Amino acid sequence: LGGLPGMEALATKMMKKEMEKLDMPPIGEFLEILSDSGCKLWGCKLAVDMFHLKREDLIDELDGILTIGDFYNRANEEGCQLLFI
Repeated sequence: LGGLPGMEALATKMMKKEMEKLDMPPIGEFLEILSDSGCKLWGCKLAVDMFHLKREDLIDELDGILTIGDFYNRANEEGCQLLFI
């Protein structure tokens, strides 16, 4: 269905409506809340490269960009808790 005209916009609208029903903040606000509470936010190097993004294209709260190897190393650190969004 994703290839049909208008389906992406419809799916986005439906997801936003469901998020509002669950009283979830918008994604930008959610990431800001996480950052303000001390959570470290990391971007995925592969996604950045695939979509030809630059650091300035990403949110200010981002702590950096990690390769998958960097991600695995951080995941092995003591006390590490991961939230993959």
